[in-house]
Parts: sequence; C-alpha cells; structure tokens
Amino acid sequence: MESAAVKSEGLVIPLIDFSRFLNGNPEQRKETAKAILHGFQTAGFIYLKGLPVTSNYRKYVFETSAKYFRLPTETKMSHCWTTPEANRGYSAPGREKTTTLTDIDDVKKLRDSVPDLKESLEIGREGVPDQPNHWPEEEGELVGFKETMLDFHNKCKELHMEVMRAIAVGLGIDEAWFDGYTDAGDNTLRLLHYPEVKKDVFTINPGQVRAGAHSDYGSITLLFQDSRGGLQVQSPTGVFVDATPIEDTCVVNAGDLLARWSNDNIKSTIHRVVEPPSGDGNVYPARYSIAYFCNPNYKSYIEAIPGTYAAEKDRKYEGINSGQYLVQRLTATY
Repeated sequence: MESAAVKSEGLVIPLIDFSRFLNGNPEQRKETAKAILHGFQTAGFIYLKGLPVTSNYRKYVFETSAKYFRLPTETKMSHCWTTPEANRGYSAPGREKTTTLTDIDDVKKLRDSVPDLKESLEIGREGVPDQPNHWPEEEGELVGFKETMLDFHNKCKELHMEVMRAIAVGLGIDEAWFDGYTDAGDNTLRLLHYPEVKKDVFTINPGQVRAGAHSDYGSITLLFQDSRGGLQVQSPTGVFVDATPIEDTCVVNAGDLLARWSNDNIKSTIHRVVEPPSGDGNVYPARYSIAYFCNPNYKSYIEAIPGTYAAEKDRKYEGINSGQYLVQRLTATY
C-alpha cells in the first residue's frame, strides 16, 4: 500500500496515499490510519500524497509567498513579530534560533554565533482579540495576499483535523475524539524564505545551517517544500538523513506536545535545514517552504489520550494547558 519516501540509517519514513483515508472504504481508511500511526510511532515523520491541495493551487501559494519576501526590508520590519503570546508577524534573518536548547541565555549565545539563515512571516487565526495578523499593504503584486493566505490557512486546518482523525482511528478510539481539541484552528501558517547563500559560508563555519536542529512544539506540522532540498531528519543512529522533496506531497511530523499527549506512544523527531545537495556554481539558490504548525486549541487541557497507558501510574506527564505550554516554548526560541 505504501512505499518508503526515506530509508537510511534505520530511519524509514513512509509515503502514504491520504486519499485512501479521505475517500476510501472502511477497510482502506483503517489500513491507511494504521500506516499513519505506525509512521509517527517509528519515525515521527510521514509523507502524504493524494491531498485535497492541487498542484496548481500549491504553486500559486508559493508564488504569492515569494512576492512577500521581495518587499523592501524596512517594509517587512514594519510587520515585525512581537510576542510569544501572539506569535504573528515577520522575523528577520537571525531573529529566531531553532535548537534543542531550552535555556534562554544558551539559545542567545548560539543565535549570536551561528544565526539561522532564514526569514519568515507567521500568520495565525484571524480575528483573535489583541493578537492581529500583520498584513502587507494590498498593492502591486501583493493584491490578494491576505485572502490567499487565509484560504490556505483554512485548507491546512481541515487537513490537520483529518490527520488527527486518522491518528484516532489508528489508536482505536472514536474518530472524532480530537475534533473538540482542533476545531478552533489555533495554528500558525509560516511562510519561509532561505535566501541564496554562497557555498563557502558553510565551509568557513562548519556549524552553519539554514535552520538549527530542533523538534517542533505542537501536535503536528504540515510542511510543503520546494524542490531545492536541505531538510534532514535525525535517524535512530543519530545521523541526519536527507528528507528529499517529492513533488505534490506534504511532509508531516509529530511535535513535542503530541508525543506528550500520547504518553510517548508517538515520537517527536529532531530535524534541521542544511545546505542543499550540491548544485552548480558557488551559490546555493534561495529555498522556499511553507510550514503549518498545528496545535490543540489554546484553551485545551492536554493529558494522556485514552488507550496510551494501562494504569494511572503509567502516565508519564502531568496535564498541561496547550496555550501556556506553547508560549513557554516560543519564549525560549525568540
């Protein structure tokens, strides 16, 4: 039913046809759900194809994202990211440092010595009081930008809910069990641009990466990549393995909060973005990707999912409020 998108160093990331869950018969849906859960339990990552996102629509969203990053720096800086609570706005190169470190001072030292080579725009759910999105002026080639991104945010929200339904079916609990935790759409659409960079930047500083090794914070992340490459996932042996782009797929990984929620039944795997596989000349071209960070509703109280522990004593974590947990994690990163 499925093939491996990645198979190296003991890491097997499956390529799964999600249309079999969305549109299949009960047998196909169950089989697909079990494959998705197994991928999250073993690799923490899966690739999904057969998505309700057409190739042309995806291309249009990427082109619209690229137009944003062509704006003058001072214009983008007027949309600046403000607080971990809002988590909306523009982050200039070097502002965020993705890492496995949690101490704020340690992260600052790392950011100062090896800044991530990327810029981003975070877009949250529209209409949250005191937490507005920072939209560019709708003029020139950015006419329609807001409508496009809110539409894509909504499509990704629906996809998030369907993946969580598949996880529920895989776990043998009610298919709609997660619906009440995911219906608000407290998720973040992140447009990412990794500017072109001279190859010798990576030679001169061996620790330099486009985005440092880290795990994601929330439930799952939907990642749409261009064809450049550079994403790597840590294998069970500790070696980072290329997660090569496959056309018309979405890379989906489990985050730390889902690992906690599942009583570590599901893995949150460390990954990073490095220089792409070698290209021509002495410059790596720009890379674009779009990540959709999915979270339980910020008001949700998260404790072990039914069936992921045998007895009360087997629960590994205390319950936690979803929104508070995410703010704690973002505070260290920025």
